[in-house]
Amino acid sequence: MSPPQHSLRKLLPGFVIAAGTQVVLEVAKALPDGEQFKPPGSVGVVLESPADNQHPYLVRFADGETVQAYFDELALRRREVEDELGETTEDLSPWIIYRCQVGSKAFGLACEESDDDLRGIYLPPARLHWSLRRLPEQLEFKAEETDEVYWELEKFLRLALKANPNVLETLWTPLVLLADETAQELRAMRKAFLSKHVYKTYSGYVLSQFRRMANACKEKGAYKPKHAMHLIRLLYSGIAALQTGEIRIDVAEHRDELLHIRAGGLKFEEVKERALELDQQFQQAFERTALPEQPDYAQVDAFLIRARRRMVDA
Repeated sequence: MSPPQHSLRKLLPGFVIAAGTQVVLEVAKALPDGEQFKPPGSVGVVLESPADNQHPYLVRFADGETVQAYFDELALRRREVEDELGETTEDLSPWIIYRCQVGSKAFGLACEESDDDLRGIYLPPARLHWSLRRLPEQLEFKAEETDEVYWELEKFLRLALKANPNVLETLWTPLVLLADETAQELRAMRKAFLSKHVYKTYSGYVLSQFRRMANACKEKGAYKPKHAMHLIRLLYSGIAALQTGEIRIDVAEHRDELLHIRAGGLKFEEVKERALELDQQFQQAFERTALPEQPDYAQVDAFLIRARRRMVDA
């Protein structure tokens, strides 16, 4: 019988259990003599860790016996109960309260091959929120031409307060497909999320994207033009946010430039030069912006409490 797929499987792909970590066997394992077994539930310590999870760990028990066990045959002792409980198995799609279109179709950059990028929010009823079983921070549904992501409300709000570009674009897109009363209230108060964090967060995203492109050029001799286009688009969006207090979604006025970049029309050095020009404008906009130092935490907190209360009897 294969071991249960618990939350340990949700860790980073490269995660390896460190030597010295207490673990619990999830399956019976034969001892070196081949005649005796360590039963499921036995607690041991990782004596030696492999380079990756394709190879076994060496685990030692209190009696000095050792066995070799694979990643999927072990649970972290301190997380055993959490692993057994796991996430809720209930279908959460009925609790989606907000759905909208983002991506190239919202940006005014769509072509015939463009997929539908749908984003939104789900708000679970109190009985699920209070349950011992965890709720996922986001739901993902993928089809041939559709990519959907829905954040749990509190997770969404925390990301928005940090000025996460993807989340802010979800609040500002005009292409709304579904919005209940709570979602409409959220969109009406969306300026509460804007602050000078926009500059810091957007700059971080731009830097990450630039490093990604630079590494690709170094290792493969070429970068992905789509990454360059999003880097430039994000700079335009950040400048507009600091200058106007709004998140720019439709960038049709820059369509020709952005599509030229997406088509691979610029060398890496040319992209770098253009990005540096826009970054200078971004810095100047930051120095002059009227946005507050911090978002309106109190308003957002009060909104979350109201939303949770609405779901008590849902």
